[in-house]
Amino acid sequence: MMHQKILSGTLTALTDRDAHLRLDGLTKRYGDTDAVAALNLNVPKGELVALLGPSGCGKTTTLRMIAGLITPSGGRIVVGGSDITRMPVYKRDMGLVFQSYALFPHMTVAKNVAFGLEMRGVPKPEIERRVTEALAMVRLESLAGRKPRELSGGQQQRVALARALVIRPSILLLDEPLSNLDAKLRDEMRNEIRDIQQKLGITAVFVTHDQVEALSMCDKVVVMKGGKLEQVGTPVDVYERPETPFVASFVGRTNRLEGAARGDGTVSVGGATLRVPGRPNGPVEIMMRPHRVRLADVDASPAGEGTNRLDGRLTRVTFVGDLLQYHVDVNGAELIVEAASDHGRFFRAVGTPVTLSWRIEDTMVFRRAA
Repeated sequence: MMHQKILSGTLTALTDRDAHLRLDGLTKRYGDTDAVAALNLNVPKGELVALLGPSGCGKTTTLRMIAGLITPSGGRIVVGGSDITRMPVYKRDMGLVFQSYALFPHMTVAKNVAFGLEMRGVPKPEIERRVTEALAMVRLESLAGRKPRELSGGQQQRVALARALVIRPSILLLDEPLSNLDAKLRDEMRNEIRDIQQKLGITAVFVTHDQVEALSMCDKVVVMKGGKLEQVGTPVDVYERPETPFVASFVGRTNRLEGAARGDGTVSVGGATLRVPGRPNGPVEIMMRPHRVRLADVDASPAGEGTNRLDGRLTRVTFVGDLLQYHVDVNGAELIVEAASDHGRFFRAVGTPVTLSWRIEDTMVFRRAA
């Protein structure tokens, strides 16, 4: 069976043999419901892959099946060419980092990190050396003697990461490890995890519902919905070239309009005619990213060639720190424009007639049921 691997924006052939981790028809069924439905995925060695989707989409169930914590109802899990579907957890050579950190409160930082090595019967001198190396990797060597309760959330997360890496696993599994951290710490830990993963060249699977984490950290993003794969691709692919309306709206913010495509590269939306890429025909959904829509006075110069235009009325302005969000009513539909904030100064007062414009190439078009 031949798949496609995406590297630096190009497609190259990827055979099953090239995948360090391979999921073949992986399924988990609870009663009559498929929590994960016949999932196929190839992860090459050294890649960091995000399983991205809303709560209940099956991403954590998939990760736990890979880890051996949940028994699949069907399909196979193959690592390095070996079928490990029925292999017990302790034999899978995988490092796990949980959302709750799962540190032993009565143990010191060093003892927490050493635990997995002790369970594997590694000689004491080797344990001491590898624990020291792991703590240095996460910049916690000076806190080796502390207990978890004496650490910040970010430091506890580093301990959990060091404990997973010290065993030198074949695959690193991370289950929403940053969700308990504040925004600044999340940014720092995103960079640290990515730097360590690249330095070690370890294959990693990262579960998240946060599109920023998926786009900024990972080589490949697997978007899931209802237990199924919606799209697999690089961060650029799933953001710039979404294959479904769900992917477009979940991976980034979008404006949405419904219209009728005429088969000639135009779509009728209300009383306006918009130009779109390709030549779709019939009922469609049109989506545009808010930051790629421009706001102007209605008497401004006409939009240039290759640009769409709609007139509306400004209904609300929201200050979001580095962004201003302008809410515009266009024939009963609310569209949002995002622009860099200018010292808190707003473009115009609420109620002002305005014009929205965006490039044709920034218009995403999807077929919808009649």
